[in-house]
Amino acid sequence: MHPIRIAPSLLAADFTRLADEVRSVEAGGADWLHLDVMDGHFVPNLTFGPFITAAIKKCATKPLDVHLMITDPWRYADAFLDAGADLLTFHIEVAERGDVGALLAHIRQRGAKAGLSLQPDTDPRTLQPYVRQLDLVLVMSVFAGFGGQKFMPSVLPKVAVLREMGFAGEVSMDGGIGSSTIADATRAGTNAFVAGTAVFGAQDRGARIAELRALATAAR
Repeated sequence: MHPIRIAPSLLAADFTRLADEVRSVEAGGADWLHLDVMDGHFVPNLTFGPFITAAIKKCATKPLDVHLMITDPWRYADAFLDAGADLLTFHIEVAERGDVGALLAHIRQRGAKAGLSLQPDTDPRTLQPYVRQLDLVLVMSVFAGFGGQKFMPSVLPKVAVLREMGFAGEVSMDGGIGSSTIADATRAGTNAFVAGTAVFGAQDRGARIAELRALATAAR
């Protein structure tokens, strides 16, 4: 069984004091730091690129969980790996644009963990050809692109489907994760939880991370 992991999403951090924000959630018990990379094409929003990722790497001690919500991960994967991504995930919805298996293999050859992500309306069976190449599957519980959306419980059965397909790696969930949703996500089989506003919006971030971890642990 994979450990419970709490991955605060830096998209919800105060970017005017980013190093302090990183230290705050690391001191509070974060397991991973989640970086949402958006290109304005795959999703209708823009965030940050390799330069900011590299800056975060300089002040971080926890693994960087980089989520590429971009149309062409083949073009940019190496830039994010060079910048310090420890886990690199891209979307199966762009599969027709390149060789998914080759990119997964390349990410792992570079020494990072490789992941694929699913939008809420994507059938998890689309991952079947890549199950044995994956370290992580990121199940989106909102539509990728913006923070603060409401959790979609309809995605929960996807985790069981992934396990039935033979996927043995880590399952992460992103979108609307908080005190009222993390137990359901855990019971579905999720072990890694991306939480943005739930963590960064809390007055005591360490207490919030501990609360989320306790709720997930109790639901196992």
